[in-house]
Amino acid sequence: MGRTEGEDETVAKSCPRCEVALQSVALGPTGTVKIHECSKCEGLWVDVATFDAICTDREEQAVVLGGATPPPGRAVLTLDEVRYLHCPECHTLMNRVNFAGRSGVIIDCCRGHGTWFDRNELQQIVEFIRGGGLEAARERDRVQLEDQQRHRPLPATIEPIEPRRTWANPWSNPWVDGRDLIDVLLFLGGAIARLFTK
Repeated sequence: MGRTEGEDETVAKSCPRCEVALQSVALGPTGTVKIHECSKCEGLWVDVATFDAICTDREEQAVVLGGATPPPGRAVLTLDEVRYLHCPECHTLMNRVNFAGRSGVIIDCCRGHGTWFDRNELQQIVEFIRGGGLEAARERDRVQLEDQQRHRPLPATIEPIEPRRTWANPWSNPWVDGRDLIDVLLFLGGAIARLFTK
């Protein structure tokens, strides 16, 4: 796999785990995949556009995997201490997400800037995608949405709301529908007030 890195290409981002400066790395023969790597923990910072390209383009996936890939395997879950990481760009806490809801690879995402991959996580995700996992997850989500829409209760019939009576006419009849206790109480209050003002 072609890999280009420059010592002078240290970016102004630091590793969210080790706080070491990230190195800019271009992968592939033409350097199309640009990522940032931590030299200490071997984690990777991938911006949103690059990760989208990796998820959709088999050539970009091959660059990440370094050419021929072994058959996709199941990710191994570990019970490490959960630690929320700060985005290397905006320094807000990133969300921890199980990629595609079922890959078993927990990644740290900043919606606006990118994704942090611990060592080998990006390769595990590419293997998951190439093994059909992303398409299967999308199909499962589509079926669940259709089921929800099919089983959604129909909206109840809504009775029209009658406009509230105004009491401009003190002799209006509040007993027309007999349903509104407040109207009855207001009528009685008005009648009693009229008795005392005479």
